[in-house]
Amino acid sequence: MRRRSLRGQLNGDYRREDVGPVGRKSMRFSRRGLMAASAAIAAAPSAFAKPKSSAAPAPWTPDATEIAGRIRRKEISAAEAVEDAIRKVETLQPHVQAVVDSDFERALAKAKSDQLTGPFAGVPFLVKDLDPYKGVRTRYGTRATLGAKPDTEQTPYIDAFDAAGFVTIGKSSTPEYGFLPTTEPMGFLPTRNPWNVKHSSGGSSGGAAAATASGMVTIAHASDGGGSIRIPAANCGLFGMKPSRGRMIPNRPTSRGIDLSVSHCVSHSVRDSAALFAASERTDAGAAFKPVGVVTAPLKRKLKVGLVMNTGTGLTPHPEVQAAVNNAAKLLKDLGHRVEPTNWPMDGNQFGQDFTVLWASGAAELVAGIGKAMGRKPDANVLEPFSLGMAELVNTLPQGALQAAMERLNATIKAYDTWLTKYDVILSPVLGKPPVELGYVAGWVPFEELQARLLAYVGYTPVQNVAGAPAMSVPLHWTADGLPVGVQFAGRAGDEATLFALAYQLEAAAPWAHRKPPVSA
Repeated sequence: MRRRSLRGQLNGDYRREDVGPVGRKSMRFSRRGLMAASAAIAAAPSAFAKPKSSAAPAPWTPDATEIAGRIRRKEISAAEAVEDAIRKVETLQPHVQAVVDSDFERALAKAKSDQLTGPFAGVPFLVKDLDPYKGVRTRYGTRATLGAKPDTEQTPYIDAFDAAGFVTIGKSSTPEYGFLPTTEPMGFLPTRNPWNVKHSSGGSSGGAAAATASGMVTIAHASDGGGSIRIPAANCGLFGMKPSRGRMIPNRPTSRGIDLSVSHCVSHSVRDSAALFAASERTDAGAAFKPVGVVTAPLKRKLKVGLVMNTGTGLTPHPEVQAAVNNAAKLLKDLGHRVEPTNWPMDGNQFGQDFTVLWASGAAELVAGIGKAMGRKPDANVLEPFSLGMAELVNTLPQGALQAAMERLNATIKAYDTWLTKYDVILSPVLGKPPVELGYVAGWVPFEELQARLLAYVGYTPVQNVAGAPAMSVPLHWTADGLPVGVQFAGRAGDEATLFALAYQLEAAAPWAHRKPPVSA
């Protein structure tokens, strides 16, 4: 197979002057072009024929567990699996722009070695471009890293992917420093939703979700500081679990008092997520929780479920989102669970303001650090208007405002824990709308207008980041025009086992893996 590095196709290889909020360089997405891409994949030999039909709808693509099993059984080789993934990336990249740097040659060499061990030995994988991976550039979704060199170190958490046997073929796209729930950084081409390329794949793990949903890979690294696993999973019809704070092997430390961000993955199947969870959770004496291990079976007990439909500020979600949550509630009742309405345990308006202050403090730290490295204050030629606006918001706060926000957010943690003594699980939307069109929450939207849009759009996911609790997006609904709408289930801190078991039960009752997006391998 002829190798190429995707130079000229990958987001990060476009010159700064080629991109921007208006008139950005982009691919044309014609019906003929998409049909040609589909035909190219269909005509190419693949190691992954669909399994034989069974009572349940057959998945349109094998999951990572199945690929690893075929490699172990020597039905295919790891090299064939990696070649297959590379071919799919090369074909689909112009249509979804999910990959920002490739590592094909090293990946093939690794696949052909005898060094692969672990539950996912030989399975192709993507690391999100907010985390260093040795030998590959990290761009953080920003023009500020133009000319970045390959990294020479990586964190213990990323080491866990190698130990699990994954073969990393590249880096997936992300918005600038992961700040926004869409992956449309101004220094790169926008990542497009495989279900409809005019719509956002979500963020900040939008590249991971678009690549997984389209079939470039079957599972990909993702991280979540305010919904960034759950949002792209919801937008792209995938399963996405956000673990509890302190659950996983340490990754990036924080200096902001409350560590919001955790890492895991997006996947087609629950079992892939559960297996990677077990392979990357902390098991040492300093772990925050007793290890869960691999959850493999559906839930057997009945749950008490609290349902919240509106955001904490009282905003009503889109009718399709309401339908998704109501249908999920009916499914839960049919499965024998008890569902009753409940209310958020905090003042939603104050929580939104406080979370914004904490989130913006991270932007202020980054802007200050970039300015120090540059020797001058960064401007709109280096950073996006939203990043600069967030930093400016912090810089104009009265003295003591950040500390006061932190104190109220810490009170929210206690309120959430008390709330979850009444319920086993909380059911809610993931987002206020189905996948929005590209540009709706992009970083160049005027700052105050964008803040208002974000308040209505992402009013459901940040609570669990502050509380340090697990939450998952489950793909249980599709709109009339074929867009996925995920439904959120959240639990007590440390109780991922219940959520995984519930996810297995929902997956069996309302399968989703047979649903194939129009832009796919």
